This record gives sequence, structure tokens and C-alpha cells, in this order.
Amino acid sequence: MNSVSPIKESELHEDHSMSVTSKTDDCVPDFAKSELKLANEYMRVQEAVNHITQGIILFGTNHDVMFCNDRYIEMFDLSREVVKAGCTLLELLEHRKEAGYLKGDVEEYRQHLIAVNRRGKTVSQEIKTTDGRTIHMVNTPLASGGGVATFEDVSEQEQAKALIEHMALHDALTGLPNRTQFQSRLDHALNWNGRDAQVAVLFIDLDNFKNINDTLGHQIGDELLKVVSDRLRACVRDSDTIARLGGDEFVIIQPNGATPAGAAQLAIRIREAVTAPCKISDHQIIIDTSIGIAISPTDGTKPDQLIKNADLALYGAKGSGRGTYRFFEEQMDARMAARHALELDLRKALVNGEFELQFQPLVNIERGDICACEALLRWTHPKRGTINPEDFIPIAEETGLITRIGEWVIRNACMEAAKWSSDVTLAVNISPVQFRCQNLVQIVTHSLAASGLPAERLEIEITEAILLDQTEITLEKLGQLKALGIRIAMDDFGTGYSSLGYLQKFPFDKIKIDGSFIKGLSDQTESTAIVRAVTGLAGSFRMTTTAEGVETREQLDIVKELGCTEMQGFLFSKACSAADLATLFKSHKIRPHTES
Repeated sequence: MNSVSPIKESELHEDHSMSVTSKTDDCVPDFAKSELKLANEYMRVQEAVNHITQGIILFGTNHDVMFCNDRYIEMFDLSREVVKAGCTLLELLEHRKEAGYLKGDVEEYRQHLIAVNRRGKTVSQEIKTTDGRTIHMVNTPLASGGGVATFEDVSEQEQAKALIEHMALHDALTGLPNRTQFQSRLDHALNWNGRDAQVAVLFIDLDNFKNINDTLGHQIGDELLKVVSDRLRACVRDSDTIARLGGDEFVIIQPNGATPAGAAQLAIRIREAVTAPCKISDHQIIIDTSIGIAISPTDGTKPDQLIKNADLALYGAKGSGRGTYRFFEEQMDARMAARHALELDLRKALVNGEFELQFQPLVNIERGDICACEALLRWTHPKRGTINPEDFIPIAEETGLITRIGEWVIRNACMEAAKWSSDVTLAVNISPVQFRCQNLVQIVTHSLAASGLPAERLEIEITEAILLDQTEITLEKLGQLKALGIRIAMDDFGTGYSSLGYLQKFPFDKIKIDGSFIKGLSDQTESTAIVRAVTGLAGSFRMTTTAEGVETREQLDIVKELGCTEMQGFLFSKACSAADLATLFKSHKIRPHTES
């Protein structure tokens, strides 16, 4: 017997609905199906176009609007009530002008767009909007007539491009033109009037800026450079160019008929502006500047030549004591060539063993015996002969060679002093540049250990230049040396700045009175008063005083009467070799030195 499965209600409904749908589709004409499908596709396309980042507008053959997406409406802040299918090009442009995104004559611009479209070539242009944006438009004609235009907001790209171009031509710290832009502007200035162009170039270098960087830190140094940049801007005309070449070097171009008088006036204004005190992070800073000036066509007609000569003039200003300006002179080139040759020889001197030490005794005035010897560096060149320390020490300091040379001096002087009597102290000068060396204390410690010289027999002589930046770092380093047992002496006392203040800040063991005061003792009451004041002050601080440059018996009698503890000078002995010093140790009585 056959059994029939019952039909489920859900299956019945499903079959029924399928049959109804099938019947409905059968009732829809084919052309209606096509239009419905086309409408659905159009809606999907329109929705997709409205979501792209570019604005799009489609024009018909009569240049009326056929379609535009939402991005175009938003980009120019337009109304959908106006910009819609059927809107004429004229109506569209007038609406854009009302919205503030179109300048000039509307009809003229409309005719321009139509003419461009008729040429049948794709064109693009940048549109600058009133609110500062940049819109990139591409207009493409269609073969069937009309055309399509796309609009892209490229403001961010333009800003990034502008920033990159600015960074390529400007100093990141100060915002001033950099070396690249300086070269370009100097080329332009010199070519403006050909070989007769009168252009001044001023090279500006901050004096002792490295001291500020080393003692106060690079952050303070950077802030100071910003202050200097602002002050330089206030000194120049709009037609002038200020550039930062790097570090603490600045340069100014004066175009259009520059004169020596005008360049000098600018240099004076710059020094007055730069030297004004400024406060940065609770630090009161005063800095000076040296300036070198070269003017075309007298000092050169080519950029490289003018730059070189301005740089030579800058070295001339530094050689004159800094804090001044100098014009280029022909002989500067020869002097610079000689200086460069000397610098090359100086770099070889240490390796070639051309340095030697000489020692000048210091005598205890009361006892008449040698109490200390000052180590003095001497350089004997194989071809030049003996070179004056005043000629090579400044070069060693500028190039940083003084650090290596100074280490050699300390090490070898300690080795020699270890051979002396235990009651004779070694005195060694430390250059301000050498003092800033981070491992100075370590160098001194190793030299003492290697030689076996007790720390109590070493005396470090410093000048007031080391204390110009009265920082904790400077005082801490002096304290570390003193804690080892080393004596600290202030050399050339009275020739620097605020000397009395330094004596209060640090407990020096000795004051060396500069020879310029000793020389004037016999006929200058001012020198006598100064020496008397210094010895009295030193006595109150329990410091020893050394009179430098004592050459006559009369000077010795006076410094003894004024209370000086020690003397140093040709009256007893000039600087001599270690071998000759051994002979001097056999006689400790003061006697005038006579040249052989």
C-alpha cells in the first residue's frame, strides 16, 4: 500500500509565493525591466561618485550641467537648489562668485572655458580660493560633445611642498636663509649690475660662543642664536639678506650701491645690538661679535672671491682682539696663507717631537730660595727655528690642538718635576680651551700617578678668562682639582674682569700679579697702590702673592716692601732647560740675571 507524505504548511507557502513571483515577473514588460535595472545601476554609480574625494561635474554639448557629485558642492560651498541637472554654465559660475569662490568677470571666464573645451585638449590649472586653499582642476573634453571636469583639493600637498622648499633654503633653528639661498642671492646681487656691482658682504662671528655652549649647554646656545638672529633682522634694510651659514656664523649681503661708509655703519649697529645683555633661562648673557667686510668690485667680482675676502677680514678682526670690524686688505691674504702653513706645521710638531719644556723659577722673597718652577712650552721648528709662543698658542687654541699639546705639557712636566727637591713646586698653565676639556681632571690625575709627583707639589695656573662664565661646572672642576691637593693660582691678576668677585667665589691659593704693574712701580703711584691693595687682599684671604716680571733690584725691593711673597723674572733667571735648571737648584740666592 502506497503511503503519501503530508505537505508541510511552510512548503505550501513557499511554493505558493514562488509561483506568485514568477507570475508577477512574467507580467513586467522587458523594456520596463531594462529601465529599472538601469535606474538601479545609475543610483549605485551616483552613490559611489558622491563618496570619492574629487569633485566631479559633467557638462552636456550645450555646456549645461548634466551631473555633479556632492564633493564638488561641498568644495565650493554651493547649493543643490542651484547646481543640478539643467543648470547652465553661466548660472553655475555666477553662483560660485556669489559664494566667494570665483574672481573676475564671469562671462569672460565662461567664454574661456568654452574655448578651451572646443580645442579638444585636456587642460589643468590651479585655482586659489579666497579661503587660502589650492584646488587642482582637470578639464577633459568628450568625443560626443560636452566635457567632464574634476577638482581636487591639494592644499595639504602644496603646504608640504612649500615647507620642503622652505626647509631646503632656510636654517631650521633661526628661520634665516641658509648657505644655499645666500649663494643664490649673492650671485643675483653681483650679476644685477655686472662687474661694476657694488655689493658688500659682512661676515659675522660671535666671540667666545663655544664657551657658552660648553658651559651653559647647547640649548642655551641655540636660544642665544635665535636672539642674535632677531637682533640682526632689526639692523638691516628689506633689500638686505641675512643668512646663517652654520654654528655661530652669520653673513649679510648689502646690494644696490653698497659703500664702505654704509657697511661700517651697519657693522657698528650690529655690534651695538648684539652686545646688549640678554637673559635666557635665568642666565644673564653678554656676547660680542667680530665682523669682516668685503665690497665688490674692489675686493672681488665673483661670489667665491668676495666670500673668501670677507672671511679673511673676519680673521683680521679676531686677530685685532675681537669685538670689532675690519675691512679686507690685500696683505690679509698673504698673512692667512702664512697662518695656514703654520697651522699645518703645528699639527706635525707634536708627532715629530719638536716641542720642549723650559722652566722659569719662582723665588721666595723672604728666604731667597727657589720655591717653584713654571713649565713653559717652546717650539723649535726644523726650518723656521724657534717660534714665539704668542704666534702659535692662539692657533692651537682656535684649532683645538691645545688640548693634546696641553696634555703633553702636563705629563712631561710632572715627569721632570718628580726629579726635583721635594720642597719645589711645579706650576703649569692651563688654557681656557684646555680647561673646558671634559677629562681634564682625569688627565692631571693620570699624569701625577705616572710620574709619582705628589698632588701637593703641583700648582695649576688659570687666567680670569676661565671664570668669565661663572658656572657650577667651572667651579666644580676647580674644586675637584683642589680636593686632590693641587694648588690653584690665578695668573695675570688685574688684567681681566671683576677680579675681586672671583676671589670670593673660589678659594685660590695664590695670586700672580701681572708684570705690567711691576714694570710701572718705579714711577707710577697707581701701580704701587694696586700692588699694595692686591697683597693686602691676598693676605686677608690667606693667599700667596707672586710678582711677575721682576727685572731690577729696585723692583724687588719695592715688591718686598709692598708685601709680595714670591717673585719671578729675569732678575733671578730667564726660562731655561731642565739641565740648566739643575744647576740653578745648587744656588738659591737672588742674583740679577745677565744675558751671555
